[in-house]
Amino acid sequence: MAVAANEDYFKGRGAQVNTHNKYLKASYVAQHIEALDEPMLQNGKTQIFEETPRQIVSRSNSPDIHHRDSINPYQGCEHGCIYCYARNSHEYYGFSAGLDFERKIIVKRNAPELLEQYFNKRRYKPAPIVLSGNTDCYQPIERELEITRRMLQLFLQYKHPVSIITKNNLILRDIDIITELAKLNLIHVNISITSLDEQLRQKLEPRTVTSIGRLNVVEKLSQKGVPVRVMTAPIIQGLNSNEVPAIIKAAANRGAVDAGFTMVRLNGSIAEIFTDWIHKTFPDRAEKVLNLIRECHDGHLNDSEFGRRMSGDGEVAGSIQQLYRVACNRYLADRQMPEYDLSLFTPKAGKQTSLF
Repeated sequence: MAVAANEDYFKGRGAQVNTHNKYLKASYVAQHIEALDEPMLQNGKTQIFEETPRQIVSRSNSPDIHHRDSINPYQGCEHGCIYCYARNSHEYYGFSAGLDFERKIIVKRNAPELLEQYFNKRRYKPAPIVLSGNTDCYQPIERELEITRRMLQLFLQYKHPVSIITKNNLILRDIDIITELAKLNLIHVNISITSLDEQLRQKLEPRTVTSIGRLNVVEKLSQKGVPVRVMTAPIIQGLNSNEVPAIIKAAANRGAVDAGFTMVRLNGSIAEIFTDWIHKTFPDRAEKVLNLIRECHDGHLNDSEFGRRMSGDGEVAGSIQQLYRVACNRYLADRQMPEYDLSLFTPKAGKQTSLF
């Protein structure tokens, strides 16, 4: 796949701009570039910021999401996926959804302590909690901080169901804990694979593991009895939409038992970030791709309508959905994710007591 050469392209980053944060009253711009001693926007090093939240479990009432509860030990993500819907959430912290999102990472070191407090709330009834509902819990800084690993240890200790979404092979570091959770039917793992084309993957997701590396994760987890779902997400019309059957087949051959997909949507600042990126990266097909995205979302790049926003609508979306269904029927027939066992939850002794 041909990619345009651009001297101003920030290699190793997804976004190529810092978009305006709508929550800030003031912003700075470079109006007279020739008067500056150095570029105003540079590809600087990743910075780490600390947050000490008072609660760690987020709850969603969206009918499009199967699990209502999620935990994000990190905000921002160094993976730099250009399409990431989580970029907009970085604006709440006073940062840009663009380059700031992938180089200014917020960590929540007290997440495990808050999770244990949550488990020990009075009258708490267990329900699956998703790790990485927003940003990847196995992004690079996790290798050093081990916040996700500490939380998985708690899920095992309390015998509480958990679901993981990731595209990083760092998850294999925790295969010991994950295997024990799988023996108790307490875990689902979702591995996101957007493309098998390495040139495309490097541009879409510049700091993620290769597609071969992710398929290796699927295989190694499956060999340990861990139920794995491959997420062909997001599907970007005109870029990776033709790869859906091949991705599902490759994952199924390595032991995946289920698949899922979402259609790309460019809400908030992501529309500007993605539009800038695709014109710089694939100028020959930029307008075609953008128009195909609009066709799936009632003529818009963004879409917030429940039901349609995740799967799209219209002829283009319908053909992609059909590709997905045929591939699942062909390669994943008679396979399914096991049900969670909610009966095993064990509150810490002395923390939960009955009123009667």
